[in-house]
Amino acid sequence: MAMSGWSVAVLAAASALWLASGVERERPVLSPEASDAIAHLEANVAAHPESAPALRDLSQAYLEVRAPGLAISLIQHAPASVRSDPWVDHAYARALLDQGRAEEALTVERRVLDRCASDPAVGATPCDTWLIASATRRTDILQQLVHLGVEDAQAHPEASLIAYQNATREARLAVVE
Repeated sequence: MAMSGWSVAVLAAASALWLASGVERERPVLSPEASDAIAHLEANVAAHPESAPALRDLSQAYLEVRAPGLAISLIQHAPASVRSDPWVDHAYARALLDQGRAEEALTVERRVLDRCASDPAVGATPCDTWLIASATRRTDILQQLVHLGVEDAQAHPEASLIAYQNATREARLAVVE
C-alpha cells in the first residue's frame, strides 16, 4: 500500500508539471523577410551545387541573418571541389568564429592564406587583394583571441576588444626633413 501511495504522488507531480509547462509552438529558423531573400540563393545553390560563388553568397547571407550554424552545415556538406575554394573557406572561418570556435576559425583562415600564397599553376584559385587583406587581418585578430584564451568572441566582448586592438595597432613614422 505504501508503494502505491508513492506511485500516485509521483504520477500527480508529473501530471502537474506537464499541465503547467504549456504548449511550445514551432518557430521559424529565419525571419519571414530573411527567408524570402534567401530562398532565391538556396534555389541557386540547389541548381548549381558545384558553384563556389553561389555557395559563398548563400553562406554569407546566412551569416548576415545571424544563422552561422546553417552556413557551417552548408559548407561542410558541399562537394570537396567547392569547399577548397578560398572564398568559401573564408566564409567558413567567419561562421566558425560566429559560432564561438575561434581556434578552428584560425586554422581555416590560415588555410585560406596558404591557398592564396600557393602557385596558381598548381590549380589553386587565384585570390584578389581584398581576400588576402581580409584573411590576413582576421588571422591577426584570431591569433590574439586564441592567445588570450577567448574561444567565443561574443561571450567575452571585453577580451575580444583587447584582441582586436592588439591585432590592429599601427605604428606610424613621420619623416621630417
